[in-house]
Amino acid sequence: MATEGSETKNGNGVDVLDLLQADHRQVEELVDDFEAAEDESEQLELAQQICTALTVHAEVEEEIFYPAVREALGEEAEDLLAEAEVEHGSAKDLIAQVEASEPDDPLFKAQVKVLGEYVKHHVREEENELFPRVRESGLDREELGRRAQSLRQELLADQADAGETDGDDLETDDEAPDEDEEVSVTPPKGSRSAEGRRPAAR
Repeated sequence: MATEGSETKNGNGVDVLDLLQADHRQVEELVDDFEAAEDESEQLELAQQICTALTVHAEVEEEIFYPAVREALGEEAEDLLAEAEVEHGSAKDLIAQVEASEPDDPLFKAQVKVLGEYVKHHVREEENELFPRVRESGLDREELGRRAQSLRQELLADQADAGETDGDDLETDDEAPDEDEEVSVTPPKGSRSAEGRRPAAR
């Protein structure tokens, strides 16, 4: 069995378990802030932050962490990983509902609250049952941490780009025409346009 220090190479990197636990604490704090918030604009902003954090966290686990754990632990962790993936699916459904809602929706607060309960249950199972087994395995948690950080940065950048694109889509068509664009103006009745003006008498 590997010792506590054998899972990392030099101790200078980030242990993937520390990274995931930091994500858990961040989301728990955001959920607490949401429940304490009274202003609707603040609730909406916090709900969006919760959804973004959970979406990124879930993808990091599914792409980096779970495959490595499944390979290292095999059947020992299969049930826990299967349950975690089912919980991720339920959380993603709730995230989609929250993102499609507004604070004045009667179900908005309930959706975020239930999402928070899913998170708490998921965190308890991972930190109390799965993470201890990973610590006892031979996984290079530092290497996984580097890969997880890299993917997280990429996903957050994609989220930011998507937000900017959504903002661009809100622009209206009432922009001023380009200087080189030809504008056709129909003169009102009774006015003398350049085309209908009579030549001056000689």
